[in-house]
Amino acid sequence: MYDLVIIGSGAAGMTASIYAKRANLNLLVLENNAPGGQMVTTGDIENYPGVGKMTGPELSMAMFNHAMELGVEFDFQGVTSVSVKGNKKLITLDDGSTIEAKALLVATGATPRRLGVPGEDKFAGRGISWCAICDGAFYKGRKVVFVGGGNSAVDEALTMANVATEIEVVQNLEKLTADPVSVDRLLKQPNVKVHYNSVVKEFIGEDELEAVRIVDNKGNETIIKTDGVFEYVGLKPSTEAVKDLGITNDWGYIQTDDKLETKVKGVFAAGDVRVKNVRQIVTATSDGAIAVQSVLKYLEGWE
Repeated sequence: MYDLVIIGSGAAGMTASIYAKRANLNLLVLENNAPGGQMVTTGDIENYPGVGKMTGPELSMAMFNHAMELGVEFDFQGVTSVSVKGNKKLITLDDGSTIEAKALLVATGATPRRLGVPGEDKFAGRGISWCAICDGAFYKGRKVVFVGGGNSAVDEALTMANVATEIEVVQNLEKLTADPVSVDRLLKQPNVKVHYNSVVKEFIGEDELEAVRIVDNKGNETIIKTDGVFEYVGLKPSTEAVKDLGITNDWGYIQTDDKLETKVKGVFAAGDVRVKNVRQIVTATSDGAIAVQSVLKYLEGWE
């Protein structure tokens, strides 16, 4: 039986693993994707203290290497369900096996939401992407559309402004909501146009994506011809595996106290997966550190 199992190896999960290993806990990190979470699909990171400017994949690998150097154990498969039996946490894996832990930390993060409009499923991965850093190179010298006006959309559009010939941004509000500095940079790009108070209604094309149909708040319709689309319309917490524990709110985010413990004793949450006001790399690492201190207190009384 493990002292602690951590589900997820984003900034929160890897920070927690480092603190837990240094506390000499017997721990396991479970991850069904590449280490780093959303950092892996982030371009340039400029607001993580001490590293200056670094790409998301670089920071992800730096954190992963740090954990590996300390001897943290990783298992790269997913979790299908979690249950509690007495003080034991039972974690069922993709291969059908079950592992036991005294304490559990859920740091599964969140995944991009979809628009749910006609044509989206048809062109998903074939013209529609949720990761500009992953797929941006395919659109060098071509025209693309970005959907969304938050930090992810604006930062990735800025990166693509040096790759694509034209970028049109579709924002459902009257302004872009990203950091003012990033917004100013984007709006100064000569090849960027923004459609405010507008929403995507349809993705158009036969064998390939050809255009996007948008409608503004006055009912005016515009057809934007494009070679590709990048969607950044929010996140959906990855909590399917723990849904039966009754620890999530109506939107699927995990509710915790200030010690990052859920209402199920010995089950903790950290990072973007939990209810919080700010979701940044630095707040995720903070969550990971705080959660482990709470885990240590919990384990002192575990029987």
